[in-house]
Amino acid sequence: MNLLDIDPAMRFVGIDPATTTGVVALDIEANVLLQTAIRGKGPKIPGGITTPQLVSLQNQLYQLLHPGDEILKEDAAPGTQKGITTGMIHGNLRTIIHRKGLSFNLVMPSAVKKYVAVTGWTGETGKKRRLKDAEKKKAMAAAAKLHFGYTHPSHDVVDAYIIARIALNLYRMREYMPLLDTQPYQIEVIESILNKA
Repeated sequence: MNLLDIDPAMRFVGIDPATTTGVVALDIEANVLLQTAIRGKGPKIPGGITTPQLVSLQNQLYQLLHPGDEILKEDAAPGTQKGITTGMIHGNLRTIIHRKGLSFNLVMPSAVKKYVAVTGWTGETGKKRRLKDAEKKKAMAAAAKLHFGYTHPSHDVVDAYIIARIALNLYRMREYMPLLDTQPYQIEVIESILNKA
């Protein structure tokens, strides 16, 4: 397949689900077509999400998706601290993608980090410690800028951009097209998703 055979409207969508969900769509050459963070509107509860917020989040995502989108959604992290909220958000977003008549692949959060060489640790050998929430977000933002020259004020959008890059290169690998991201750790991530699909 060559670039002339590809529908110019085809998009590669990365979704980073959370109470604030990052959504990024790229074209076949990795140009950004959409970059946004969506949040459900409605009454709030501490540490969770209400039904009106879930429905609002679903409706917003439904409007953003187009027929023919190649979608990659980050899966829930194992052992997440807010399991019920995370489950509701992830399940509802899967439902919306299905209602739109689309399918999707999943990528684990650890693989998204691996794609930009973020280990989740800091410090010297023998004195390493896990990165905390804000530190992880800062490391991902720095890695996206280093690898792709991409920046955005929302960490949810930065993560969605990386996921969209994976979706794009997954498609390119599946169609025997040259990859845009060619680091060995990036190829490992793409191949691991392709082998599960």
